[in-house]
Amino acid sequence: MQLISEAHAQSAPAAAAESPFGGITGMLPLVLMFVVLYFVMIRPQMKRQKEHKSMIDALAKGDEVVTTGGMLGKVTKMGESFLTIEIATGVEIQVQRSAVVQVMPKGTVK
Repeated sequence: MQLISEAHAQSAPAAAAESPFGGITGMLPLVLMFVVLYFVMIRPQMKRQKEHKSMIDALAKGDEVVTTGGMLGKVTKMGESFLTIEIATGVEIQVQRSAVVQVMPKGTVK
């Protein structure tokens, strides 16, 4: 009685070996994944960064802004990389320009 049967190697089908696109079709899902990743994640992030940079460059004295910490105030002084923001009457803080998240409409700060 034989408990273990003999295993025989099977050759690959002849049609797959002759295909000129054999290597490319194997990489196609990987390439498609990178294309989808670019359009879904990378491109929108670069667009947001570009819009934020243009907003930071367009800041002017008197603009009402919100910082990353949630502080709402009016820009009183501007430097190369820092802003002075008045958050209450007589209370001024100094923040980096990149800490500004949003420019509010005039009249928001009272």
